[in-house]
Amino acid sequence: MLTIGNIVWGVRDIPRLMDFWTAALDYKRRDDHDIVDWVTLVPREGTGPNFALMLTTSDQPKRHHLDLYTDHEGAEVARLIDLGATRVNDWNYEEGADYVVLADPDGNTFCVIEKDHLTA
Repeated sequence: MLTIGNIVWGVRDIPRLMDFWTAALDYKRRDDHDIVDWVTLVPREGTGPNFALMLTTSDQPKRHHLDLYTDHEGAEVARLIDLGATRVNDWNYEEGADYVVLADPDGNTFCVIEKDHLTA
């Protein structure tokens, strides 16, 4: 059996993305080691997956993706934009799409999904 140890996000600016993702997810740094090319974020309270940021110098499109579930899609989208996310305006949404595509400050895309829209 496998379990997820870290979700790893390749970024070009670890301090900037650490600030964004700790605020967006209510996470904190796991340790206080100097940030060189890696930092692991963990839930501030409770349990959840680790979220690691790894320094990359590549400008190639990222091949990772997060779906973030919420009870209040509109409010969360607005909060994330206030934190520095941007809407991906050229996304080709299918009819009846139940998600909003945003990009973090480094250009990595992720989706915000209203939990009520999820099916079993």
